[in-house]
Amino acid sequence: MIVFRHADPRFPFLWEAAAQPPGRWHGEGEGPAHYFAATPHGAWGEFLRHEEIKDPEDLEGIQRALWAVEVPRPPTARPRLSEDSMRGGPESYAECQAEAARLRRRNARGLRAPAAALAPGGASGWSVDGGLRPGPARDGEVYVLFGQRSDLLGWPVVLAGSPPEEVLERVRHF
Repeated sequence: MIVFRHADPRFPFLWEAAAQPPGRWHGEGEGPAHYFAATPHGAWGEFLRHEEIKDPEDLEGIQRALWAVEVPRPPTARPRLSEDSMRGGPESYAECQAEAARLRRRNARGLRAPAAALAPGGASGWSVDGGLRPGPARDGEVYVLFGQRSDLLGWPVVLAGSPPEEVLERVRHF
């Protein structure tokens, strides 16, 4: 499976130490935890939501890398939480972190969950049929892998770019 991840272009696409700042699915000192999106729009959406970018003018000057990463065995564990918790803002992180810790105790190497950063249908792509046309609506999904993952292979799709303006209207902002 190919998934997508945004990163600061000065650094690799994966964390290698537990010193990673906490996020939705891991707490302080529980890293590394690697967050991937099923689509490029999902990866860009995660960045835009986290940085609270809402205006097209704010896209100017953004320099992020977008990586395509091969995950040989995607995680199958799914959190036992409400959609509201899995898609909520920072106030829902503690509940998500506790659920991820429960999954790790059960030897899960990762999890898959709905994309918190995208509005319903926001992961849709494009098709070509008499010209470029919007593809069917698709909900976003994220994959989180726990621990060091030297087995993953990544390709830089964009080394220093910014998200397309159209992604702004697909983001579920805080």
